[in-house]
Amino acid sequence: MAQPTSEAGWGPPGRGHEATVPVPAAAGTGPISHAIFRLARLHRMFAGQLLRRIGLHPGQELVMMHLWELGPQRQADLVRLLDSDAATMTRTVQRLEQAGFVRRRPSPTDKRASLIEPTVASHALRREVERVWSRLEELSTVGMSADERAAALLTLERLEHNLVKAAADPAGTDQKR
Repeated sequence: MAQPTSEAGWGPPGRGHEATVPVPAAAGTGPISHAIFRLARLHRMFAGQLLRRIGLHPGQELVMMHLWELGPQRQADLVRLLDSDAATMTRTVQRLEQAGFVRRRPSPTDKRASLIEPTVASHALRREVERVWSRLEELSTVGMSADERAAALLTLERLEHNLVKAAADPAGTDQKR
């Protein structure tokens, strides 16, 4: 059953607007987790729509951002930077390479490895990626004051920190804290 709505607008947490998908009773003990799920789904959907206009899929822009900022990287380093897996990164790099946004070149220090580097063509894409991220931020935070945006960011960072900490102690995820 979906959360109740309030015609008055956004109110305190747990009240306000209806959930975008029905909240099953089994998720009732995890309203924040269900809200994160819904938010992540919508965020990725809008990111996908905006990125498609510039020829990218969600996640590819993150690879490009790191390459633009850090310069050529080994694929293994990109996997670590983006907390990805090797198979996903291989597909992502292959698609970026086919689109002409990255190229591979042999590593000068490790003959077994190659470096992934942004192409000249990708540099024009950088402005477009920045515009997409700016628009995504606008869509996500419309109607929020600077203080509300700062508070939301702190809350999201805290949630991330909590899950990173839990991931470092997998045995602790089975215990109630």
